[in-house]
Amino acid sequence: MRMFESVLIANRGEIACRIIRTAKRMGLRTIAVYSDADRDALFVRMADEAYRIGPAAARESYLLGDVILDVAKKAKAKAIHPGYGFLSENADFAEACGKAKIAFIGPPPSAIRAMGLKDAAKALLEKAGVPVVLGYHGAKQDTAFLRQRASNIGYPVLIKAVAGGGGKGMRRVDRQIDFDEALASAQREAKNAFGDPRVLVEKYVTAPRHIEMQIFADRFGNVVHLFERDCSLQRRHQKVIEEAPAPGMTPEMRAAMGKAATDAARAVGYVGAGTVEFIVDGSEGLRPDGFFFMEMNTRLQVEHPVTEAITGLDLVELQLRVAAGERLPFKQHDLKMNGHAVEARLYAEDPAKGFLPSTGKLVALSFPQDDGLRVDTGVVQGDSVTPYYDPMIAKLIVHKATREEALAGLADALQATRVAGPHSNLAFLEALCRAPDFIAGAFDTGFIDRNLETLGAVPAATDRIAAATALHALLDPPSALASSPWDMRDGFQLSGTRLLSWPVMLNGEADTIRVAWDGQGLLVDGFDPEANVALVRDGASFYALHKGRQTVLGPREPGAAGHEGGDGDGAIKAPMHGKIVAIDVKPGQTVTRGTRVAIVEAMKMEHALVAKRDGVVGDIALKPGDQVAEGGVILTIGDPD
Repeated sequence: MRMFESVLIANRGEIACRIIRTAKRMGLRTIAVYSDADRDALFVRMADEAYRIGPAAARESYLLGDVILDVAKKAKAKAIHPGYGFLSENADFAEACGKAKIAFIGPPPSAIRAMGLKDAAKALLEKAGVPVVLGYHGAKQDTAFLRQRASNIGYPVLIKAVAGGGGKGMRRVDRQIDFDEALASAQREAKNAFGDPRVLVEKYVTAPRHIEMQIFADRFGNVVHLFERDCSLQRRHQKVIEEAPAPGMTPEMRAAMGKAATDAARAVGYVGAGTVEFIVDGSEGLRPDGFFFMEMNTRLQVEHPVTEAITGLDLVELQLRVAAGERLPFKQHDLKMNGHAVEARLYAEDPAKGFLPSTGKLVALSFPQDDGLRVDTGVVQGDSVTPYYDPMIAKLIVHKATREEALAGLADALQATRVAGPHSNLAFLEALCRAPDFIAGAFDTGFIDRNLETLGAVPAATDRIAAATALHALLDPPSALASSPWDMRDGFQLSGTRLLSWPVMLNGEADTIRVAWDGQGLLVDGFDPEANVALVRDGASFYALHKGRQTVLGPREPGAAGHEGGDGDGAIKAPMHGKIVAIDVKPGQTVTRGTRVAIVEAMKMEHALVAKRDGVVGDIALKPGDQVAEGGVILTIGDPD
């Protein structure tokens, strides 16, 4: 069959850019679709053609299969690549593409349906001889029944959404007393993310490793695996760092896991790229009898670049060729691994605030130019991270001869990366890459949670050093930064050292930095000339980048409250733009510090807000379903009577 002449990318951001690059290299006409929030996005600029499909919310744009299909017909697209997320595992959409005689770059609708619901998939593959985790995968969903099944399985258990993935609708429960609340939260999140609140309950595997096999199949019955990826470094069941091959993997286990993965693909008549994910009992090392089927993702994975690095293959090109009717150009024995690859997901999130998503303009964004480094991104400096979609800024992938070299190379690349504007997990990722136990291969899916305090630890002086450096550069001529609208000098005295308390806004809070003039130069309290601080100016503010963190320094705002203000007026404010999912208190109710008072959903994840003080609930400004801006007051807590 002939290769397609054109392809529409039914996705956005980094994966849309990734697909467009390969499609253009192959000579295909590329067609983008975009929401109002993405009108000026990088992938829109890269595509040969682009069409608006709706407002910013995904449910009103990227999830509208009929609208996207109408655009494909109008643009005379010969194929649609769904990327990952959105419509990538929507069997009805794949079926509609077939009826419209537009190729869907993915497996047959029957395979999507077979693997799309975790409970049905596990039942099917158990019959095919693929090992599965002990659990309840049935249709009954009432709380009392599921609570009893959890008790029968034995705690800890894992509640998982039947549909979808990405850690959404997933909760670990260690005690029966916590089960009902965790179940309600998982069901609610699953409903919001996938339109399906159903869950399954499984035994939580001790010392679990998350290892997956990349599989590929063509229309002629050829099925191969492209080796494994280890995705065990996770937060809230979201992958953070992925690598290939898996540390400690033996040839015997690779063969057993590869056979299970390809058997799973054959059991559902699979075609194209897919990933079979396994949970591995790592308590006694990796063993051929110690892995269990978890789920199959019937699409390309975010972490596919590490597989591309060690195999030398372009998985998107293979997807396009297989969808066009070509045979796989290799057999299993032809495939070899070369070196080691590690990928880190750079997110716009604030580790200092529980990794809450962060939004805003990317005032600075740059990456080093190093051998062995690949950067996949959907944004450039000047673009914005919006509250409507996943907050990933980029993926950094390093390929080296050995795992140790790859981890060191990735750590160095992260250290040299510059991000300003939204907060990022840059320093956290670097700390992970340099963590001795991770380097030694002593880790599982709980590694980050167990070591969170150490991994997120930044010297308390970091912000002060960064702010003092920025102020020093601002005040010390002949610096080019000295032409600030708030560059005024004061503190005149006839003799001795001149002292001045300089009022500033430091990370959004009123603060004071002491400045002295000793007759020879400025002495700024906290300034360290040896500190590696990069300064980025945006209007009247300065972003001081130091040790992977940003410190924002600006002029004191009139009436600004200082950081010494404690709990202030008791206002519970939204930490990010989002939607109110639940209000857990009523006016007049007495609460104690730490009581959950509301839940906000942002970027497809739920975030619980708690009382910061003992007191009585006052005014409640919003109700479930309302949208709230970052910093918006949801309710107040006053002094107890």
